[in-house]
This record gives sequence, structure tokens and C-alpha cells, in this order.
Amino acid sequence: MREKAPRSDLEGAMCVTSMNSVGASETTYRVWTDDPGSFSTQRITPMHHNFHEHPLFQVPELVRLGMELSKLDQCRFMNPDRTVASRLAHDSRPPDGRSIAEFFKRVEEPGSSVAFYNIEVIPRYQALLMSVVNSMRSLVEREQPDIFRVNGFVFFSAPPSVTPFHIDRENNFWLQLHGHKILNVWDHRDRSIVPAEAVEDFIVTQSLQKVRFNQAFLPRGLEFDAQPGDAVYFPSTSPHMTRSTADRAATPGGRLSISIGVTFYTASTRKVARIHQVNRLMRKCGMSPSYPSESPTADTAKSAVGGLVGACRARLGAARARFICMTSARRVKHAPPPGSY
Repeated sequence: MREKAPRSDLEGAMCVTSMNSVGASETTYRVWTDDPGSFSTQRITPMHHNFHEHPLFQVPELVRLGMELSKLDQCRFMNPDRTVASRLAHDSRPPDGRSIAEFFKRVEEPGSSVAFYNIEVIPRYQALLMSVVNSMRSLVEREQPDIFRVNGFVFFSAPPSVTPFHIDRENNFWLQLHGHKILNVWDHRDRSIVPAEAVEDFIVTQSLQKVRFNQAFLPRGLEFDAQPGDAVYFPSTSPHMTRSTADRAATPGGRLSISIGVTFYTASTRKVARIHQVNRLMRKCGMSPSYPSESPTADTAKSAVGGLVGACRARLGAARARFICMTSARRVKHAPPPGSY
């Protein structure tokens, strides 16, 4: 078992504790970094954790969680034929027609893959996700205050399996819980990997159309061969992808890889989302606005306007959607970017 590092005061006191099987002592579950002083929310950072030992993150409990989430339509299954360059697409039913129960009985079959979305809707897991973030809260909030909207996504995969190249809006603590997985991740500021207009498209419309993988990207990123107890922090919009490889299937615990992304927004991610939203409106008016971080003065003004735009768009859009739902079956997209208001 991985040796636990000495606890740092900087890492915060808000960690989950659990009695061991004989009730004689407590285990503290947390995420930590070897060098707390140099941690930055703007950099990809390899880390450690011991949440893979938590009772709620053992395979039987996670399968139970999956069965609960399936009733809420929050399990997404992935086609085994996809590659890292494929479009990021999930289906609400297993691709081979299995029932949910049968899928989990045979989840170790090669190529089986499922993602649990928004596990925070289950109260016992909501508390667990908060403990992941709270163990690093003081380090995050010295640069990015106001952590909010903590979400969790669990990924089961039986080698060979991949999660295609993509970006997310949130900051991410990515933890390997069981088995092995290879994570590739790139600097979110590297515009040779994902151009600025592609980031704006994704933030505002959730389109990944312009987020495309190229083999030439590999030397520019970081690759982590993760095992239980390994974790990686990466900032909002960091391009990333994962692979669980068949050559590890014969190793102990290698028939199933399980990881979790614990994502969250901050005042900083909210500001950037507001700027992107205002930029999109300006482009529709024929203007060429600066991208976030190119002009601090413009960023401040756009963020203020973006907050008002987002709030108004949410209220007016919701009212419009209600009216259309009463008169038409047509679906209307009305919400501003998540985490922007």
C-alpha cells in the first residue's frame, strides 16, 4: 500500500475520516501534493490520494451506485470501437443491447466502458466529493477563491478502452481508484493544441467540433501511467484523453480500470466563462474582441457585463422554453454557460 505523506497544515483540516473494520482507529482520506508551496491552479500537477481505500469507492459499492444512477438516466456507455481521435459521444444504453444489470455482471469483458455522470446527486457521494476538494481547498483558494458546483464523474473501463481527446469547463482533480490507466493532458494555454476560438465555442455552445486530436500533439503534453493512489490536477479547458491498455489486463487488478474526475468551478472560471459569452455576442455584431487574458481592462468590463447577460439569459430563456413547451415539442437551448452566473 502506498505510504501516506505527512500532513501539511496548508492542505486543510476538512478531510473525511472513517472507522476501520475493528473500530480501533480512524483513517483520514485526502488528496495531497509533494510540494504544497509550489502548487498552482494554472499548472498540471501530479498528486497522490488514498480515496481508493475508501469503502464507498470499492467495486461492489460503485456497481451499486451505477444501478442507482441508471434509474436517473445518469449512466453513459461508450462504443468499444472509438479511438482517442473519435468524437466524444456516450449512449444511454449499452451498445450491445445488454440490460444495465447484465452490463455490470460482465463489466470486465474487454472493451466494456461506462461513465457515471454527476454522482453528487447521491448524498453519500456528495459528501465524499466535497472531502476530495476540501483536502486541497486552501491551496486552490489562495489563487482561485469561491469554489462552487462540485461534481463527480466515475469512469469504468475494461481494457482496451479509451476516452477521446476533449476539454472540460471545470478544474479537475482526477483520481485513479482501481487498475491502471494512461492519462494524457496538455497545458490549457497552448493554442497549438486547441485554438482560442475552439475554447470559446465549447464554453458558450458546448461544441467540441474544433477540438481535434493530432498525433503530433503527444510530445507537447504530459503522460501519466496511473495506478491506485495516483492523482492529477489540471485546470479548466486542459485538453486530455485516457487509455486503458490490453497489455495490463493480465496484471493483478488489471481487468478493470476505475477513475474519477472531481470537478469544480471557481470565481476565476466564472469570470472567464462570462468573458467568452460577451465575446460571442460581440462577434455576432461584427466585432473582433480580445480573448480572455489578452486585455485585463477589457476582461474586467466584460466579466461585469457577462454576469448580467448570463442571469438575464437564464431567466428569459427559461420563460421562453416554458412557453414553447406548451405550444410545441421543439427543444430550446436557453441556458448560459454553466458556472457563469
